[in-house]
Amino acid sequence: MIPVNEPLLDGNEKKYLAECIDTGWISSEGPFVERFETEFAARIGRKHGIAVCNGTAAIDAAVEALGIGPGDEVILPTFTIISCVLQIVRSGAKPVFVDADPRTWNMDVTQIECKITSRTKAIMVVHIYGLPVDMDPVLELAERYELKIIEDAAEAIGQTYRGRPCGSFGEISTFSFYPNKHITTGEGGMILTDDDDIAEACRSLRNLCFQPDRRFFHERLGWNLRMTNLQAAVGLAQLERLDEFLERKRSMGKLYTAALCDLDSLVLPLMRTEFAENLYWVYAVVISESSPLSVDHVRSELASYGVGTRPAFFPLHAQPVLASDGMTVKGEYKVSEYLCDRCFYLPSGLALTSEKIEHVADRLREIIER
Repeated sequence: MIPVNEPLLDGNEKKYLAECIDTGWISSEGPFVERFETEFAARIGRKHGIAVCNGTAAIDAAVEALGIGPGDEVILPTFTIISCVLQIVRSGAKPVFVDADPRTWNMDVTQIECKITSRTKAIMVVHIYGLPVDMDPVLELAERYELKIIEDAAEAIGQTYRGRPCGSFGEISTFSFYPNKHITTGEGGMILTDDDDIAEACRSLRNLCFQPDRRFFHERLGWNLRMTNLQAAVGLAQLERLDEFLERKRSMGKLYTAALCDLDSLVLPLMRTEFAENLYWVYAVVISESSPLSVDHVRSELASYGVGTRPAFFPLHAQPVLASDGMTVKGEYKVSEYLCDRCFYLPSGLALTSEKIEHVADRLREIIER
């Protein structure tokens, strides 16, 4: 079996975990947490890092820290994971969706301005599958309309936009360290910001909003979103190898592209745009409209060869849970719906070898040609 993801954990992970166990520092108060926060923030070029228990928690705290609530609107892509919309809806705010760009699969930034109203408070950008959102137009709109930017860079750790690190834009940015990300802590996430007040709010929200001088007295509702010292130890070991991991990811993407580029039935991910080179967080392929093949059929056939795959994101505007919550979504999102129907991704984990990439590509080619 070739799983869709297998992390690479052969650096200092065991050494740092042993230090946690030997010293007894296994909770969120251990020294690796602060080290990980500081070094990760420095890598991205931010002032503050706030480690949390997962990427969804990072988004939840970011939305809450910006004061988004009833009557507000937040513009975000529909082609993304549901984590991005959860706290927007729970806060009483309204998500306003934008379709995907057919080339990059990120949000189509040309559609944002027409979605802005007097109630728009923030734009949430989400870098998808390995290429960054075109940030310059978003930054210009945010400045002109006085909007906040939440940057979800979970799939873009180490990626850059015009040479600037993803995760360094806007008021606040969020990351995930799930095992399929460029660096992992098992479960874990990070919030980055340059704003002192936002950082203080996120640290408080992460820790049940305890008062500094009165621990069990609360003036605000928060969460227990803390990252453990054990997780941070793994994260620090992973961060030490980020450049190596990025090079490995790009090499994997190029191997897949070279092996599959002559198949007319597949649309492959762009290798680069004018502002970034693809990092191939995952290697996603789209079955072309001219092909009679279905995603379900191809994935089932690959599974019979022991090859794991994943479907593309199911668009947020079509999620049953949002409709059952009384939300109505207007507009057309044809590109996102097309990607949902025709896109899936191949094994893409950092532990994947070139031999396994060749095997996966050969099996996919066999299925298509047959």
